Amino acid sequence: MLTGKQKRFLRSKAHHLKPIFQVGKIGVNDNMIVQINEALEKRELIKVSILQNCMEDKDAIAEQLQEGTHAEIVQIIGNNIVLYKESEENKQIQLP
Repeated sequence: MLTGKQKRFLRSKAHHLKPIFQVGKIGVNDNMIVQINEALEKRELIKVSILQNCMEDKDAIAEQLQEGTHAEIVQIIGNNIVLYKESEENKQIQLP
């Protein structure tokens, strides 16, 4: 689990990131989980955008992504979810 200080640090790092995944009408699927997992391994910190036509609640989507990727939810802001997962091989972010 992330501490409040670590979440603040990650939020500041995520501020300038653009969302690299979008959750649309069909919601979260297995293929998306695999791709997000790979992106988290490379980048550690990513933003996922939820499109207007998505039927599911953003909290439910964040939960599905968290369970599927075993990542931490840093923040849900507007229609964006910020996820963090420590990389096994290319660790770049030093948490405070």
